[in-house]
Amino acid sequence: MKRTHAELLEKIRLSEDSFLELKEVRFIGDRVRGPAQGDLVDELAAFANSAGGVLVLGVEDRNRAVVGTDLEGLDAVESLLRQACEDSVTPPLAPIIERLTLPDAAGVGQPVIRVEVARSLFVHQSPGGYLRRVGSSKRPIPPDQLARLFQQRSQSRLIRFDETRVPNATFADLDEVLWRRFTGDLEGEPATDVLAKLAMGGMDDEGEWRPSVAGLLMSCPDPRRFFPAAYVQAVAYSGTEIDPGQPGPYQLDAADIFGPLDRQIADACHFVRRNMRTWGSKSPAGGRSDTPQYNALAVFEAVTNAVAHRDYSLGGSKVRLRIFDDRLEIYTPGMLANTMTPETLRYRQVCRNEALASLLARCPVPPGVEAGRRRRIMDRRGEGVPLILKESTRLSGKVPEFRMIDDSELMLTIFSARADGAE
Repeated sequence: MKRTHAELLEKIRLSEDSFLELKEVRFIGDRVRGPAQGDLVDELAAFANSAGGVLVLGVEDRNRAVVGTDLEGLDAVESLLRQACEDSVTPPLAPIIERLTLPDAAGVGQPVIRVEVARSLFVHQSPGGYLRRVGSSKRPIPPDQLARLFQQRSQSRLIRFDETRVPNATFADLDEVLWRRFTGDLEGEPATDVLAKLAMGGMDDEGEWRPSVAGLLMSCPDPRRFFPAAYVQAVAYSGTEIDPGQPGPYQLDAADIFGPLDRQIADACHFVRRNMRTWGSKSPAGGRSDTPQYNALAVFEAVTNAVAHRDYSLGGSKVRLRIFDDRLEIYTPGMLANTMTPETLRYRQVCRNEALASLLARCPVPPGVEAGRRRRIMDRRGEGVPLILKESTRLSGKVPEFRMIDDSELMLTIFSARADGAE
């Protein structure tokens, strides 16, 4: 849907239609007075629920005059847009936001903001409800059509989210050192062809090569540029509860762990090892043994599962790792795939992110990470959850617990080893 300035001006001259919406921007001081945040996201969600479209901010909708917006206020307008798309739409939207200049009636270039929304794989709910674009206006989707739309979009997601192309990314956003881990010497094939075979990218509807979600998560130095919540938030607390009012520091250590997913897994394991205790004890025969607070292999499996199987389409949710005196908690964003439940996790294997799992199965276990006899980060044999349960129970005497929170987040609790007879 990308157009030249001349093509965009011609569309504006012809006025709004199913693919174009125009809005004037008004300020009070340095704050955006209009359009309202709810009105903006209603328009964008309606485009996403239809065939996609473009919103131009800085053009009067009635007379189609390019009036521009305050140059100093562009940051405020963009911030309003991003916050609205992340907080006021379910699931969140990720539009392309572009700043450009268009000539006004006198030929003077005026700053405007162009917001492009692609046809979505999901059905989006905004403050106005479930809306669609009909001609130059947005309309509520009738119940029967809404049911069909949910069904159609669900079927279209047979192309998994981690394999979808990212519209505002290019091949240059992938680090060559990182993507060559998966392609080798290419054997004479173009890099983009090999990456496409690995589901790390491909051609979009306009014939442009775009990285996929999986490609960026594994080969972009900082995937947060495209997925702001694609990281692990790790905190080690003092005591058994989060209590900012307790004497002394209530947080012993904290880190936002980001980078390619294999690096996130390694750094999260290092964070746990750095913050867990190890007890030494003597046996009656005079020997000495060390008891770690958590089994390192179980921690590795738990962190790998959280990073590899989380729902990356949830824009505002990150993996959370919490260490307390008596337990370790890992929160994984997203519902369980298909008909799985916390009770069936040890018996069944369903993969949400097939492309990611395949790439992680090619990654060697990072240095310093204890993974038993495992040579690659993932083995895809479904042994992770049984191993977490077995090794953690053996160490602590308590079975780890899986629990769903509000049908949107899986919480795993691994209990600390006991310090019986410790020195």
